[in-house]
Amino acid sequence: MKINLFDKDQEYTTAAPGLVVFREGDAAHCMYAVIEGKVDIVIHGQLVETIEAGGVFGEMALIEEKPRNATATVTAPTKLVSIDRRRFLFLVQQNPFFAIQLMTVMAGRLRKMDERL
Repeated sequence: MKINLFDKDQEYTTAAPGLVVFREGDAAHCMYAVIEGKVDIVIHGQLVETIEAGGVFGEMALIEEKPRNATATVTAPTKLVSIDRRRFLFLVQQNPFFAIQLMTVMAGRLRKMDERL
């Protein structure tokens, strides 16, 4: 599911393939939205998902305020927008649909993991 959070003037970071956005065990300060490009999500050395344009990642650690449980690595030229906890809480409060979209993304990921077991 794609989540549209941004207007065309939103600031973003350009990332080259090979950049590690965060590693498993890192402290979580923000989540990310992929504007364009691809980011692989790896848990315990196993690829679990590739996030593409319109997707988000890193939300779980931000919600829980716990260390990252995955490593995120850019695999194609990518534009990322970071969303810190303050902005995240603002988005949830001001736009309940954002929260529902995020829960849908998380539920879909959980179902995929369940299917693998």
